[in-house]
Amino acid sequence: MAETKRETERKYEATPETDVPDLTGVPGVATVVDDGVTELDAVYHDTPDLRLAADSITLRRRTGGADEGWHLKFPVAAGVRDEIRAPLSPTGTDTLPPDLAVLLRSRVRRGEVVPVVRLRSARDVRRLLDADGAPLAELSVDTVHAERLPDGPRTSWTEIEVEAAEGADPRVLDAVGKRLGKAGIRPARHPSKLARALAETAPEDRGGHGGHGGHPAPGTAGAAVLAYVREQAGAIVALDPAVRRDLPDAVHRFRVACRRLRGALKTYRSVLDRKATDPLGDELKWLAGELGAARDQEVLTERLRALLADVPRPLRRGPVKARLRVWAAARADDARRRAVTALDSDRYLALLDALDALLTDPPLRRAASRDAAGVLARAVRKDHDRLAARVDRALSLAPGRERDLALHEARKAAKRARYAADAARPTLGKPAKKFSGRVKAVQSLLGEHQDSVVARKALLEIAAQAHAAGETAFTWGLLHGREEAAAGATERDLPRVRSRATVPRSLRH
Repeated sequence: MAETKRETERKYEATPETDVPDLTGVPGVATVVDDGVTELDAVYHDTPDLRLAADSITLRRRTGGADEGWHLKFPVAAGVRDEIRAPLSPTGTDTLPPDLAVLLRSRVRRGEVVPVVRLRSARDVRRLLDADGAPLAELSVDTVHAERLPDGPRTSWTEIEVEAAEGADPRVLDAVGKRLGKAGIRPARHPSKLARALAETAPEDRGGHGGHGGHPAPGTAGAAVLAYVREQAGAIVALDPAVRRDLPDAVHRFRVACRRLRGALKTYRSVLDRKATDPLGDELKWLAGELGAARDQEVLTERLRALLADVPRPLRRGPVKARLRVWAAARADDARRRAVTALDSDRYLALLDALDALLTDPPLRRAASRDAAGVLARAVRKDHDRLAARVDRALSLAPGRERDLALHEARKAAKRARYAADAARPTLGKPAKKFSGRVKAVQSLLGEHQDSVVARKALLEIAAQAHAAGETAFTWGLLHGREEAAAGATERDLPRVRSRATVPRSLRH
């Protein structure tokens, strides 16, 4: 079973002659305990083309020390990583544990990880304790011998590593760093031992690597659109492990990346050939839908709980909280399984491969070679016009199911227009940012309306379940009425908000 630990550390340059200053008296540090030297042997694994290292991810199998085993580290912020650990196989085999392998699937895909570097370290450890004897941090002087595998160059160095103890205030690292700096000890040039080993044992670059002839020149529409596509495709790959780990907001961010990418492929069809991008758009829609079930259920449950909490106690008839809890739990489990099943599918891997192929050999159209500003502004205006037309059509319909469906389509158009503006921001600057903000207001209002539509459907379902169980459905009917009134209010407010979502003058021509 894998376990996760948040690792906050700093690294410093050193030599075998470096003297570590006395750290007793550093703010908070009362005692420094010398734990002696530990021998560590770690083999780092990666794909043959070093995809993990490219994303600052490390995977190692380490023996020696108190935490020997498999360690998978994901970057969180500068100097902060999540370390996921799994024990060594009791049979002594070198097989990557399944709990870690699945977190690498979006990057490794159908390939495999192989040993790329071996690091043997002599670690001289000092524990920094507060006045009560509680650990604050651990400082180690590491003498490292690195070998590129299978039979590559070797290198060695000495470094100092300071890691905050679990639960300790990470600001102790600042205080220790200040003391080390006064002693002439400087921060390390490389963020990790693996990064340094790879840099110092890299094979010589013999040149001869020509550029990709099919890629557009800087400043063109093709360059701008491909940069945005690359960013969103990268976000999907990067967020995959977070979704599997069920981290907060991971599903939402993953889904947004899918939608942004799909929107860009639609909006910028004058730049990228739709014969190649439309199938990708269909697959992105499928993927967002599969993962969206979990997010939608979470949002819906939160909304219903808030609605219920707002009902005066005398009007809460029957076991309403228990009824909502049972209803939500069953759907949450199903939604989570649906999301993970999608990420485990061959269809998902095929989509990731297709996105890579698109970026490697983009299907550029004639507009891709034109100046980015004009092409992108024209696409933004077109998406604005689509939004305006859909809002006008929806408001022309009588209240009811047809209007609800039309407003939902208008919401989709609002998202597409907003994402188009966001994609154009590096090129068009403040006007695109301003337009995105205006459209976001429309999107939010339409989103509130759609949430009400979904909530009313759920309330009818819960009411039917309550009635079948012999419970009164009074409270659920009350909430349905409130949601209906709320939806009516958003519809009345829509013309005002929509009128403000105009295209800035600088983008109109």
